[in-house]
Amino acid sequence: MNIRLTETKDWLLLKHIRLAALLDAPTAFGVSYQTAANYTDEQWKERASSAGTQFWLAIQNDQPVGMIGAGVSQANRFNLIGMWVEPAARGSGVAARLVEAVKSLAMEKGHERVYLDVSPDNARAANFYLKQGFAFMDEWEPLESHPHISVRTMFWTPHVRIPISSVH
Repeated sequence: MNIRLTETKDWLLLKHIRLAALLDAPTAFGVSYQTAANYTDEQWKERASSAGTQFWLAIQNDQPVGMIGAGVSQANRFNLIGMWVEPAARGSGVAARLVEAVKSLAMEKGHERVYLDVSPDNARAANFYLKQGFAFMDEWEPLESHPHISVRTMFWTPHVRIPISSVH
């Protein structure tokens, strides 16, 4: 299993996995399948180039089995977006490795937290993020692709360990 950032040349792989994700879980993402399916090849190439939002692919046997994205919002929040693992690869550790890639980049870029939005109705995803050290905030907003669904913000911050010798 290889987890790597996408490059422009990966645009078809990114398109394939993103569209599969949107078909599999249409109410889990802020964009609809129809919107993404209508992106031009140039738009997919730009997405894969990591010029703005960065995407990682989980590659197994030369095929993508998972993806995740991350980018900085206008509010300067480092956001995890678009996480998905194909059903056959779920439970294999792929998702945790994808999340670790995002956490690592956030810390490398000096961000103190990683944020994401999840529908509490998506119990599997919410529980997974809780196990990855994310916590719920009291922030809610409608899901852009399905405004009748409310998503809740979660955040992760690296644990700060205080040496025992400095605790009084």
